[in-house]
Amino acid sequence: MQKKVVRIIGVPIDLGADRRGVDMGPSAIRYAGLNARLKRLGWIVEDYGNIDVPVPETREIKDKKLKYLEEIVQINEQLHLIVAKAKKDGVIPLILGGDHSLGIGTIAGLALSEQSFGLIWFDTHGDYNTLDTTESGNIHGMPLAISNGLGAPELTRIGGNKKKLREENTVIIGAREMDPQEKELLRRSKIKVFTMRDIDQIGMKEVVSQGIRIASQGTDGVHISFDLDVIDPEEAPGVGTPVPGGITYREAHLAMELLADSGYISSMDVVEVNPILDNHNKTAKLAVGLICSAFGERIF
Repeated sequence: MQKKVVRIIGVPIDLGADRRGVDMGPSAIRYAGLNARLKRLGWIVEDYGNIDVPVPETREIKDKKLKYLEEIVQINEQLHLIVAKAKKDGVIPLILGGDHSLGIGTIAGLALSEQSFGLIWFDTHGDYNTLDTTESGNIHGMPLAISNGLGAPELTRIGGNKKKLREENTVIIGAREMDPQEKELLRRSKIKVFTMRDIDQIGMKEVVSQGIRIASQGTDGVHISFDLDVIDPEEAPGVGTPVPGGITYREAHLAMELLADSGYISSMDVVEVNPILDNHNKTAKLAVGLICSAFGERIF
């Protein structure tokens, strides 16, 4: 990426998950010094502030198969327009979450742009559930499927009734926990899934190198969606859905450094930081470090 303007957009949403706390993620990441560090790297930082998001206690769950559907639709309708405006303005949108249901609006906004994009999705989970496959009703487990046109029409039509991503340019990295039907849906798709076994066998460098080739082929840029739960809980305890056996601190930084070297990053979201479960803001500080690695910070 050339050093230019990054526009920070906070989405303090935790309506997509059962566990509370990730709504404080944008504040925790900002408090960990994000803006100042990006400026030191030479970036012009525009902080949009936070989208207005209701708290769960003020709303009622009307459908246990799609919890807080109306609210999540409204939030992502707002977000997709804000992301689309950032792309139109020629700046790099950096979205801070919040739970991963915000990925619906982020990708819908990118799809409104005249530019094509690939997608690299760092996540423990596939986030490829639908109304028919979900076991929890939590929409944060659905954004990748929704973006591919699968699922509740109220969600898939955000930003227009069309698939928002190219399957052949979409990559998941770090998967280690998926529902049975979700796995089957992914197997039928053209999405490339690199599990933790793949990382163990061939290494993060090769996984990311292959991921970049897939996501960048015939596209104008690559969107990075980074769920902090992809990192092992020993390194990132403050996440929405911690699962043992994730990638290491250095593997995560190497991935971001390789992506920065590629020059393909055109947008990014960072999600699922939960300060309630964190230790002295450790996970938010890690999130800031990873963002800065993606935006060009180097050890030497």
